[in-house]
Amino acid sequence: MTKAPDDEDRSNTIRKIIHIDMDAFYASVEQRDDPSLKGRPIAVGGSRERGVVAAASYEARVFGVRSAMPSVTARRLCPDLVFVKPRFDVYRGISEQIRTIFAKHTELIEPVSLDEAYLDVTENLQGLPTATEVAKAIRAEILEATGLVASAGVSYNKFLAKVASDFKKPNALFVITPAMGPAFVDDLPIGRFHGVGPVTEAKMKRLGIQTGRDLKKWSLKELQATFGSSASYYHAVARGIDERPVRAHRIRKSIGAENTFSEDTEAFAVLAERLEPLVTKVWSASESKAVRGRTVTLKVKFSDFVQITRARSVEEAVPDRATFEQIGLGLLRDIFPLRRSVRLLGISLSALEYGPPVTPRQLGLPV
Repeated sequence: MTKAPDDEDRSNTIRKIIHIDMDAFYASVEQRDDPSLKGRPIAVGGSRERGVVAAASYEARVFGVRSAMPSVTARRLCPDLVFVKPRFDVYRGISEQIRTIFAKHTELIEPVSLDEAYLDVTENLQGLPTATEVAKAIRAEILEATGLVASAGVSYNKFLAKVASDFKKPNALFVITPAMGPAFVDDLPIGRFHGVGPVTEAKMKRLGIQTGRDLKKWSLKELQATFGSSASYYHAVARGIDERPVRAHRIRKSIGAENTFSEDTEAFAVLAERLEPLVTKVWSASESKAVRGRTVTLKVKFSDFVQITRARSVEEAVPDRATFEQIGLGLLRDIFPLRRSVRLLGISLSALEYGPPVTPRQLGLPV
């Protein structure tokens, strides 16, 4: 594995990694700024019939409300749910405040989203004796500067730091030391492994993989045959190993989402309906990460597992969700008539541009 330049002199050093994750970030900001919302179940997002929850307060999560959930489902689970329109300009401003705090402690900061980042504090700028002390200081400074609560995980690699930050949320600091790591992973439910989503979790459980201990019994060859390109990652983290460095100023190349259907279809209306929540998911992610893209790509996998992609680029970044959906539907329309049914759809944004949203205007002709 090729090391990043920052890691050359650390090859024999146990890293000290912190994962910071703001607790229910968007919802907490809204509750902070509107005292009448405190203690109430709220969802940030659209309340219309085809709206989607971008974030949910912990009071709403008690009822099963989650991000990316259709608003009608969320309302059914929690009749008293209060919907609040997102204010991404406010969230971005607070995120910048938080990153300024990070920069006081280390130069090695890898943002994951507006409310989440990895920090390598193997050497910290304040000369604090331990990574735990650095995490305590950062959490206190965030609370003082923003009035918001962050959870932190501290460990010797990114995988375990992420697991640790989630372990006792909200408002928690949890440490997984090198001595604890292997046994901790052995007992960790497979659904709490970062990188194991609901679909993979269900597949693993069908195969008898309930915990890290179960996963560790599988050889790399067996994992490759069953899980493909993710096998090396699963094989390593089951042993508490994750050699990925914290990469400062990481540049994301694309944002996408896809879904495999329980039933194949060749009807345009059905496919258009199934594309809509994917569009919403990708657009919400682009909003949260403060990025826009100039290229829209549609991915289609047919019932015979043949896969195609179709892309369209525009002169300036796609300005809004409606335009993004319009381009996606155009790409879908272009593949008709179909010779076979479709089992998977995906859509992504690439040629990304970072910064504030552009002012919506007429897009240039496709290039």
